[in-house]
Amino acid sequence: MKNQLTDIAGIKVGQAHDANVSTGVTVVLPSAPILCAVDVRGGGPGTRETDALGADGSVTHAHAIVLSGGSVYGLDAAGAVTTELGRKRIGYEIAPDPVPVSPIVPAAILFDNANGGDKAWGDKPPFAALGKQALSAAEMASESTDFKQGKAGAGYGATAGIYPGGLGSASERVGDTTVSALIAANPIGSPYMPKNNEDDTNCFWAWDCEMDDEYGGKKPPADYTHTAAQDTKLEFLRARGASTVIGVVATDAKLTHAELRRLAIMAQDGIALAVRPSHTPMDGDTLFALSTENIPIDTPRVVALSELGAAAARCVARALSRGIYLASN
Repeated sequence: MKNQLTDIAGIKVGQAHDANVSTGVTVVLPSAPILCAVDVRGGGPGTRETDALGADGSVTHAHAIVLSGGSVYGLDAAGAVTTELGRKRIGYEIAPDPVPVSPIVPAAILFDNANGGDKAWGDKPPFAALGKQALSAAEMASESTDFKQGKAGAGYGATAGIYPGGLGSASERVGDTTVSALIAANPIGSPYMPKNNEDDTNCFWAWDCEMDDEYGGKKPPADYTHTAAQDTKLEFLRARGASTVIGVVATDAKLTHAELRRLAIMAQDGIALAVRPSHTPMDGDTLFALSTENIPIDTPRVVALSELGAAAARCVARALSRGIYLASN
């Protein structure tokens, strides 16, 4: 395994960024329509198609997932991906050509518009072009292609607390199945344990989830104690909707749509493992869950789903921490 989202066969990742604007887009592209569910925990989300994917919605499968910077402007990226897929007749066919097909492209955005990049885009935000570029990159990639992490894609202009944010990925085996996560980390809260006696621990909250020193192998001192964190955006940020953690968790386990929603719910615990505080009114924490439905579940389903959900939470915590670590190193 490569310890990334593409360890799930049938999923590719493409990315694009604009260094001048300091933002970017990530596209997750399945080889066929993929079972998709969603869980939204933050109080300030910016999303697309989440209601349709809900428990009482009529949609169960998606044709691509888009993660983007740019706050509400970033939703243009999903529109561009939808247009490109529709042009290629990839989507739900409502009627024969020339009636357009309907691609399902769920999306979530994060707020990186105050990161110092040039946001004077007037009536031409860059996100449609970035979405198109990221889709093209995904189409040209092979499933075995390593994609960039850290300062990349939707995490290019992200910040985590008062530190650089980023995009990271991680995966884990659960019996015969695989669980993986791709996270763009831009939270209000801090990913690091706060200072101990004015000494920076440089230790991630999720240090105990780490595998193979994937984000530095730093552990807290044996005598570590702390008070309330002082390194979150809450110290200077009072505007709503200004941060978020967005991402995708995926598995090859053959789950139902209801089970996949539970996986997304459990996966959100990974944000709480890695960031404090998390799921605030100013975050827009949104996770999409995907299943390629390839590996049957032979053990009792509630047990298997519990194990998969716990692994998904660990993968989210690891991917979040890894993205921030790679963006800073």
